Amino acid sequence: MSVRLDHGEDSLTEVHEINVTPFIDVMLVLLIIFMVAAPLATVDIPVNLPASNVPPQPRPDKPLYLTLKSDLTLALGENFIGLDFLRSTLDAAANGKKDTVIFLRADKTVPYEKLMEVLTTLQKAGYLKIALVSLEKVSGP
Repeated sequence: MSVRLDHGEDSLTEVHEINVTPFIDVMLVLLIIFMVAAPLATVDIPVNLPASNVPPQPRPDKPLYLTLKSDLTLALGENFIGLDFLRSTLDAAANGKKDTVIFLRADKTVPYEKLMEVLTTLQKAGYLKIALVSLEKVSGP
């Protein structure tokens, strides 16, 4: 509650206005929290991706990344798994939804045979929506 002091009258009157300063403070704090938390929500497994000329596609809210590193280790999200446990781990991560898009990130030094082995395992597991992740190729003069 705020009070306005008017020099013309001797009585004090109430002002019916909303104080927006605390609201702005809360919004600025939330903005800072989201700015700090957004980069932490990405996958942090380093992989040397190949470049591509394909225009970037929109990303879903909660992407499911499967990473094949140069040493041929597999990681679902940030958890390393074996190829034998890929089906059960994917079923748990996707809640059994076979139409979930799997974003496959493979190092450019991975042999084609190993990449096809992972793709075949995904197909046998029933996951047919697979998106291959690459870097944007910068076109220069």
